[in-house]
Amino acid sequence: MGLSLACLVALFLLLPIVIVVPMSFSTAISFEFPPPGYSLGYYAKFFTSEEWLEPTLNSLVIALGATALTMLLVVPAAFGYVRYRFRGKALVNLLMMAPLIVPHVVSALAYYGFLGRARLTGTHLGVIVAHGVLAVPVAFLVISATLKGFDRNLERAAMSSGAGPLRTFFHVTLPVLRPGMLVGALFAFLSSFNEAVVVIFIGGRGAATLPKKMYESIRLESDPVIAVVSTLLVSAVVLGVLVSAFLRPRGANAA
Repeated sequence: MGLSLACLVALFLLLPIVIVVPMSFSTAISFEFPPPGYSLGYYAKFFTSEEWLEPTLNSLVIALGATALTMLLVVPAAFGYVRYRFRGKALVNLLMMAPLIVPHVVSALAYYGFLGRARLTGTHLGVIVAHGVLAVPVAFLVISATLKGFDRNLERAAMSSGAGPLRTFFHVTLPVLRPGMLVGALFAFLSSFNEAVVVIFIGGRGAATLPKKMYESIRLESDPVIAVVSTLLVSAVVLGVLVSAFLRPRGANAA
């Protein structure tokens, strides 16, 4: 019974992918399944159209910037949260998880008001700030879990051998924690790259991302190139999961 239910759930989750991927190779002039024929025409259109490549480049730039901002915020916060005892620790954890709990529409309205006053709406920097904060909970959970499994005796042994705090961090702590940090950065990147709701509110024309372009395209013209973009995004997510699954056991074993 349990196995049958799991298979049904898996089928339900995979069915959209099974439909979208063949449609990305379709020769039809609109969405049609099953496709009447197969070609790479829509892939060629995506990779030669500035209308699609510019939002893709914006998404990459914003995702990289948001990842850097997230890691700058999360790494010190995770060290402080895991290694020190202080009052209000549970409240700090709740605040760190708040972007994960609050609906993105509510967050988008708040960012629109705040970033609008700072004149950052419609800019890459404004979207980077918003996406960076939204990615904090996932990266914080990953890095905190990695830190909790870290054996601090390694640091004590290095310091007792004469290494200073900075040398200990870069030569002992960082190499052990690097896989977990890479996984956290990867999830932050994917979270930003795939986010659409907030960027619809604050992105404007100057910082239009790929998900925003997809939303506008399917709302106004139902361009079949969306199937190509969807296939590429699913492939990127699958690749990211495989990379994280490969890195995570190495980090756990090293710790």
